[in-house]
Amino acid sequence: MKADLLKGCCHCGAVQFEVRTAVVPAARCNCSLCRRRGALMSPPFEAAELTITQGEDALTLYQFNTRVAKHFFCKHCGIYPFHQMRKDPKLWRVNIGCLEGIDPYTLEAGLSDGASLSIVEDA
Repeated sequence: MKADLLKGCCHCGAVQFEVRTAVVPAARCNCSLCRRRGALMSPPFEAAELTITQGEDALTLYQFNTRVAKHFFCKHCGIYPFHQMRKDPKLWRVNIGCLEGIDPYTLEAGLSDGASLSIVEDA
């Protein structure tokens, strides 16, 4: 698993970031939020590997269920660029679809069982 410095942004470009992470093994999550948003996520990485280079004020936070995970969205275009994990809050994942030069449809993905971490049914 090689960690490259990658650039990314939301759809409208208001939120821009750099992240040092590998893109494989990529993962999808089966929690209620991830099932609905359908994003392909990077492997987990330490918070220090993510730098928001523009638009921190354009981010909005969404939390649900245990309120441990922090899911960030652009308040202008609604795209989810990254989140802090529920299973280990020291780790983050990025939406691979937001990364420059990476086609998420070319990557195989495993499944992260976020649904089993929920304390509320279907969360």
